[in-house]
Amino acid sequence: MAQKPSIPKGTRDFGPVEMARRNYIFDTIREVFKLYGFSQIETPAMENLSTLMGKYGEEGDKLLFKILNSGNWPASLENIDLQSESIGHLTSKISEKGLRYDLTVPFARFVVQHRNELTMPFKRYQIQPVWRADRPQKGRYREFYQCDADVVGSDSLINEIELISLIDEVFSRLGINITIKLNNRKVLSGIADLVGQPDKLIDITVAIDKIDKIGIENVKAELSERGISQESIERLIPILEINGSTQERIAALSEILKEVEMGAKGVAELKEVISGINNLGLKADIELDVSLARGLNYYTGTIIEVKAKDVAIGSITGGGRYDNLTGVFGMPGLSGVGISFGADRVYDVLNALDLYPDSASAATRVMFTNFGKSEAEVSMKYLKLFRKAGISAEIYPDAAKMKKQMQRANDLDIPFVAIVGEEEMKQGLVTLKNMADGSQKMLTVDEAIAMVR
Repeated sequence: MAQKPSIPKGTRDFGPVEMARRNYIFDTIREVFKLYGFSQIETPAMENLSTLMGKYGEEGDKLLFKILNSGNWPASLENIDLQSESIGHLTSKISEKGLRYDLTVPFARFVVQHRNELTMPFKRYQIQPVWRADRPQKGRYREFYQCDADVVGSDSLINEIELISLIDEVFSRLGINITIKLNNRKVLSGIADLVGQPDKLIDITVAIDKIDKIGIENVKAELSERGISQESIERLIPILEINGSTQERIAALSEILKEVEMGAKGVAELKEVISGINNLGLKADIELDVSLARGLNYYTGTIIEVKAKDVAIGSITGGGRYDNLTGVFGMPGLSGVGISFGADRVYDVLNALDLYPDSASAATRVMFTNFGKSEAEVSMKYLKLFRKAGISAEIYPDAAKMKKQMQRANDLDIPFVAIVGEEEMKQGLVTLKNMADGSQKMLTVDEAIAMVR
């Protein structure tokens, strides 16, 4: 018996309607990227593990998909202890490459590798899939697209303000109401100093980044498991729970961290970014979230996370400042800041809210009927004129019954049907049927094109 085909958990197929909708998202994001002066690049799906490992923290490294070496790799396992409790030492023997976890680390590698070809500051965007060996659940996939925009070679906080403005523009065009959450890694570093745990910054950020998912009590338990003292936890939690307006939160943080140099610097950066945003009058709500950590180790300054207000789902965009990501590739001191749109989650939000325009579902605007060879020949001449005018059009390939042809147009949500029969051929006209209201008119081809437009 033939095995029923399937796909791996955490991946999805997308049919024509889904792809039309996804392309609407990609096209919208791409247009805004270009509007803000970003240039496109692409990098390979796979990278050397030496490029990827150690850049995402302990949790991230565990989620890397590793690719088995080609050839007779088992031969390299001779004299290797296969019974060891930890088999991590086998990785380098059986795998030298992995699927990219995100687009930021490959971008850092790209910048260093092509440094002599780039003009700084360099603004790039990239729309490609990434892979994570995560546990699949709602809104979390093993294969998904990211749409990234980064600026490297500039320390200016204008870049952060511009990227937040870009985020607002994208979601305004898509019709999604959002909250943009902000924090600063220097603030978190200052807090770690303040509670007496400066060497535990990574442990603290990894734990508190899960507050929305597991709740404050479970975060306390994880902090304890990671070696944070009870006294430090008791000092930390009230800081994470600072509330009020954004200005009130900044004022509270400023007072708490005034004696901590790194923390005070982070507060100053937050003030400058938020002031710049307020001057632009964005549509999105801006919220300072002291518990926002984003558990990636390479962030050093501003941290950005976007939530949809009307759908319960994880972050749909995130990003931040990284001061020395390229340093691990031999190019220290190059600062950058970037954001990443989670296209698959944006897709889920648009589906949940049914925010797609009609044009995002129908690939074809006009379908010509087919009543026979002579009619089809005339229709195909007209078809060429519609396409020349930039209107997507097709012809029914077989001379079938009218009902069957109309059913195809209905099934595919094609808004117009162009009918060329015996009478239309005599007069050199075309009957254009509006499938939404059933009305139809006999028109010249130019008039029909104008009506479809």
